[in-house]
Amino acid sequence: MAEHTLKRFDEELERLSATISEMGGLTESQFAQSLVALREGDTEVAEQVIADDARVDALDLAVQEQTVKLLALRQPMAVDLRMILSSIKIAAALERIADYAKNTAKRSIVLSQGTAPASAVAGIDRLGRLVRAALKDVLDAFAHDDVDKARDVWQRDEEIDQVYTGLFRELLTYMMEDPRTITACTHLMFMAKNIERAGDHVTNIAELVSFRIAGHGFDEVRPKGSASLYAAGSPR
Repeated sequence: MAEHTLKRFDEELERLSATISEMGGLTESQFAQSLVALREGDTEVAEQVIADDARVDALDLAVQEQTVKLLALRQPMAVDLRMILSSIKIAAALERIADYAKNTAKRSIVLSQGTAPASAVAGIDRLGRLVRAALKDVLDAFAHDDVDKARDVWQRDEEIDQVYTGLFRELLTYMMEDPRTITACTHLMFMAKNIERAGDHVTNIAELVSFRIAGHGFDEVRPKGSASLYAAGSPR
C-alpha cells in the first residue's frame, strides 16, 4: 500500500483492511464449525454458529461505515479507490458465506434428530472442506496482496463444482431408491447448494483481490464444473 501525505489516511486504510481480515477470520471459523456440527451431529456447536452470525454482521456494518467515511472525507482516486470499493464487495461476500454457514448449522440440527445416509454426510463434509481451504487461501491472498495465490483459488472453483455435481446426483439416487431418505436428503441437498454458493463467493473474493492490486480481474474463461447438471438428459 502506497504511503500518503496524510498519515491519518494510511491509518484509516490499514484499519479498513484489518476489519476485513477480522471478519474473514470469523467467517472461516463459522464455516468450519458448521461442518463440525454436521459431521458430529453436535447441536451445541450448531447453536453457537447461529448465535455468532451477529458478530459477522456487525463487522460488515463496520466496513460499510468505514468505507463511507473514507469516500466522503478523502475523495480517493486510483489505487486507493480500488481498495475501498473492493473492501465493500469483499465484506459483502464474507457476510453471505457466514449466512450459508448459519443455514448449514440450522439444517444440521434438524438432521441430528433423524438418520441421514452416512456417505452423503461425508460427501457434504468433503465439499465443505474444499470450500474452507479455498476460503483460507483467499484470505491469505488478501492479507499478503498475493495475486498468484488468488488466481489459484479462482481456478480451484471448478473442482468444487465437480464435487457438488457428483453429490447432487448421489442424493437424487438415494431419494429414488428409498423414499424414507427424502426428507434428510432434501436438507443435505440444500446444504450442498449453500456450500457450493459459498465457494462461488470465495471465487468472487479472489477476483476482487486481483482487482484491488492489479486493477483487473482474471481474463481466462473458467469452465464451471457443475455445467453438466443443466445438460440435456440430466436430472433437473
